[in-house]
Parts: sequence; C-alpha cells; structure tokens
Amino acid sequence: MPPSTSKPCRIAVLADSDTRWKWGALTAGRIAPGGRTGSSMEAGSRGGTQVAPVLDGFLLRGRATPTPRQLAEVGVHADSLREVTAVEFLRVMARESYDVLVLALVGGGVQAILHGLKRIREGTGERPVVVTGYVGVVYEKLADGLLLRHGADLVLANSRQDAERFRAVYEGVGADASSVTEVALPFLGGAPYTGEHDPYTVVFAAQPSVPESRKDRTYLLNRLVQHARLHPEREVLLKLRSKPGEHTTHIEELPYQKLAQKLDLPPNLRLVYGNMGEVLDRTDLMVTVSSTAALESLHRRIPTVVLTDLGVREALGNHHFVGSGCLASWDQLDAGHRPAPDEEWVARQGVAADGSYDRAFDAARERIAKLLAQPGGLPPLTPYYTPATAPGYLPGILARHHLGPDGSPLPGAPAADKEPGPVRQIVRRAARGAYRHGVQRVAPVIRRMGEL
Repeated sequence: MPPSTSKPCRIAVLADSDTRWKWGALTAGRIAPGGRTGSSMEAGSRGGTQVAPVLDGFLLRGRATPTPRQLAEVGVHADSLREVTAVEFLRVMARESYDVLVLALVGGGVQAILHGLKRIREGTGERPVVVTGYVGVVYEKLADGLLLRHGADLVLANSRQDAERFRAVYEGVGADASSVTEVALPFLGGAPYTGEHDPYTVVFAAQPSVPESRKDRTYLLNRLVQHARLHPEREVLLKLRSKPGEHTTHIEELPYQKLAQKLDLPPNLRLVYGNMGEVLDRTDLMVTVSSTAALESLHRRIPTVVLTDLGVREALGNHHFVGSGCLASWDQLDAGHRPAPDEEWVARQGVAADGSYDRAFDAARERIAKLLAQPGGLPPLTPYYTPATAPGYLPGILARHHLGPDGSPLPGAPAADKEPGPVRQIVRRAARGAYRHGVQRVAPVIRRMGEL
C-alpha cells in the first residue's frame, strides 16, 4: 500500500467575477487529491491517506469583482481570500509555492497570467500545474477564447462535445491540443426531480446580458407576468443573478427588478435571489433563454425549457440547445407544454444523471498527479500567442493587465509590497461604484438619447 500523504496540496484560484469564483473554487475541489467538494473527490484518496487541500482564493480587481453578498450567495469558502491586481498576484506567485493554479478568468486574463508566470518561473521548473476552462456553455468567441487559454497545462472542457470542438480549434491552427481535458460543470448535483411540488413552481432564470435590449427584456418579463396570471395556482419565481449596483460575469444594464417596478405583479410572482441549487430544489419547470441553469436543471431531470420567443440565434446563445428537445415558446408553456429532453444530446453535454458524473473529474485529477510527480519539475509554459506569432494582438492583451510583451510589469504598475491604506480602499470602492452607476444608469440614457 502506498505511504500516506501528509503534505496538503496547495491550490490557488484567481477569479474575476462571482460566477467564475464559484466555478474555479468548485473545480479546485473536484480536481485535487483529497478534495472536499462532491463524491468524486474521494477517488483521489484511493490507495492512501490524503490530507484535504489548502485553497487560497484571489479576486482579480475590476468591474466585476464580487461583493461580500455575492460571495456569500455563492457559498464556496476558501482558507484565505484577498483582492489583487494581475501584477500583485504574480508577485505572490513568485514568492509562494503552489501545486495547482486554477485561472477562472476571461481569456485575456488567462493569457496575461500565463505570460507573467512564464517570466517569473522561467528556467526553474518550479511552477504550479495551471488549469483553466469555461464557467458554462461556450456559444461565442470559441476560437478567440480558446487560443487565449492555450498554454495552460489543462484546458477543461465541460462536455464531450466541447472537448471535440476545443481539440479541433487547437489542431486547426497547429497548436498542441493535449491540454484539452474532458470534465463536467463542477456545480452540478442535488437531488433528482421526483415529481410536482405543492404549489407547482415555475422558475425563470434571468441572465445579465441575454437578451440585451429593453424591448426584449420587457417582453420576457411581461410574458412571465402573463403566465403567472393564467396559472394563479402556480408559484412563479423570477430568479435574479445580482442586485442593482452589483456586477456578474456580464454587464447588466437593465436589471429585471428595475423593469418590474413599473408593473403590477400578480401575488403568485416573486423575485428571488440565492443559490441556484436551493431554488432548483423546489422547481417543477425551469425556463430560460440560454442560462447555464438549464444544464443544472437537466442534470436533475427537472423539466427545462429554452425559449424560442426571440428566435433561435447565436447572439442569444440558445442555438447551443438545438437538438436538445428543450426549445419551446411561452405560448406553448401557457398551454401546458412539458418538454422531454433528448437523452443522446443531454449525454453529450456532460449532464446525464446516470452515475457517470461522479467519475467526470477522474481524468483531470490523474493528469495533475502525473504532472506533479514529473521528475525535474514542469516544463516552461508555451502559450500559442507570443510576440512572434501575434505581435499586433498580444501586447495589447498584456498591457490591459499592466504587463509588457515579455510578461514583466510595466512602469507604474501597482505595487504589492504593502496592503492599500484606508484612503486608497475608499477611493477604489467609490470608483467601482461610479463605474457601475455609469453602466446601469447613465449609459442607457445616453443610448436612448442617441436614438432620438
């Protein structure tokens, strides 16, 4: 029997929004030996005694940095959690030794950290295994996002379909595709649906940026109100992602709660926040345009509808659900339609509740273990984009994070040798609040004026 492992695995997660923090932290738990999130974690401790990993969280400072309320709603806890800039984070990486680094960022952020980490660890062989991926359905900017993530040791694909698409993109440009690793969304789970609740509950999962226009969002809200009035015996919930002034992964210029203030809502329609899993516990019908909540719902075998009212379009993301058996309109739902998902389609999305989910992260965990045990340390990071392959693109990506073309900090980059003082913290909060106010209040007014 192998000897016990007494040294805990150290994992760092860098995230830039509440949703990506949830994905990154839960993924870290799923892929680490001795992980503490989900039954699949126990697979990492077979053959020996594993110590629970140490998880240090870092929130990349920006427009979508989650608030304490958003972090509490996510419900994922770390051993430590702090807010940093990219340069500050790289300085932490230069002096701390981590086994695994999960980059839960937009593509440009991943690329910047890859180049910065390559510079500070070049020639040493001492660096963490770098893992990245997507928080949900990949329905836009497939090539752009993937190539910006290239260079990580593991690029996680949430389904068999995504893994095939990811490899095709990398191989199509002559890049190494061996990093693509099939897993599943880390936050799937919960009790499977067993039958109707009393009262029967319909949930509409709102999205911050889909659809985008006031007209379309008002239409969807009016249809939700109409459904509640047509079915007074049902409880109808509008599940919101954030409160006004908060940002998520995407900018929300027209929050549904503001649009709802102008309507006379029926008594059986309520606006709710909270953890999606807890809302799904009482859901009989999940309705959305294209939210990842649809996959969570399908995993639990809850009847799920992806709306066609505004068309089936790439801009909405609902084109991803072609072939799912879940596409339907509000007219059909008002008439009592209950969708039946296509089992083959569901299985290809990594959400089949047939027991296979418990093994979904085994391959990633095994691959990480092999990399950590590699004699002589890990090889240098080799992103596809370099100053030679993308001289007109890469420097701009890195400069957004105060990094030069070689991954070194630019002059004037924020210092990290001391914590910001009270005045600086107040200024940061005020600046972030002003930005969010501008996005949600000033920008829509200016846009409407421009349309006159």
